[in-house]
Amino acid sequence: MNERVEPESLQPSSPVSVPVAPAAMPPDHPLAKTGRVGVLLMNLGTPEATSYWPMRRYLKEFLSDRRVIEVPRLIWWPLLNLVILSKRPGPKGKDYDSIWNKELDEGPLKTITRGQCEKLQAAMGDSVLIDWAMRYGKPEVSVRIQALLDEGCDRILLVPLYPQYAAATSATACDQAFKALMQMRWQPTVRVSPPYHDDPVYIGAMADSIREGLQTLDFEPEVILTSFHGVPKSYLLKGDPYHCQCLKTGRLIRERLGYSSEQMRVTFQSRFGNEEWLKPYTDETVIALAKSGVKRMAIVAPGFTADCLETLEELDGENRHYFEENGGEHYAFIPCLNDSDLGMRVIEHVVRRELQGWI
Repeated sequence: MNERVEPESLQPSSPVSVPVAPAAMPPDHPLAKTGRVGVLLMNLGTPEATSYWPMRRYLKEFLSDRRVIEVPRLIWWPLLNLVILSKRPGPKGKDYDSIWNKELDEGPLKTITRGQCEKLQAAMGDSVLIDWAMRYGKPEVSVRIQALLDEGCDRILLVPLYPQYAAATSATACDQAFKALMQMRWQPTVRVSPPYHDDPVYIGAMADSIREGLQTLDFEPEVILTSFHGVPKSYLLKGDPYHCQCLKTGRLIRERLGYSSEQMRVTFQSRFGNEEWLKPYTDETVIALAKSGVKRMAIVAPGFTADCLETLEELDGENRHYFEENGGEHYAFIPCLNDSDLGMRVIEHVVRRELQGWI
């Protein structure tokens, strides 16, 4: 019988450890730090001040984004530069001033996002480096990506701080990051965290936050609105999944809390211009509820990871007035998750999930 003989190169052998001396760098080799993992939290943005010119610069950057405004440029540019940027900075500056963090001289979105970054860094320890940036305004996405690279982060997780995906939020934040990568000779390896609109940890945190908020009230709401930032209806018709993800989030929170669809409703806020946006509109719903005899209501904004102009001034301010002016008596805004323990539970969960295999 022929006996099969393995080639010598394939025969098992005991491993031999051969010490390898580290290669010496040439004296003129540029310094290159590597081997670290970075995380960049990305939020929408905030003006640097509430006066006319800082507001104008912020609004110009925001409203020039083709992801946000899809009107043809031939129509939009004259309207933006000749009309909107002449009239809106003043009134918007007053709105921002009403919620401004006077102590730190910055918008609350910046204060809270920084807090989220610092608390996440404390929770993650030295295994990763956490940083944060704003899509519009400062700190700029490109600058903070470079800062992570300078610290040796050759793998970076981008985390758009939006539970629901929309081209006008998550996509444009990633666009800004990818634009920065296009200028780099040595790009880091990049991951993008997906939307988490139906993640059980997020849904549970929102439900717990609403319960805690309701326990602080001296009244029981007849209706609770879950208000999401609106987008034009045309974006939905073009294939944006945002509307569907908002509805699913609202349904899952409602089911977790045990409310009926009449007791807890989904609405959309912050519409701009004359185009039809996602309905029902928050402000119109608030007014209609008050006129129909509802005396007690609460409102919460699950789509915002941090309180900002749209929650503090619009929901807690404008819509409170709409409700009270039309017969409502008791109105409450339940704060966003922010950098609370519940909020950080969600962000840390998303980050740890998406860093699997890296740390």
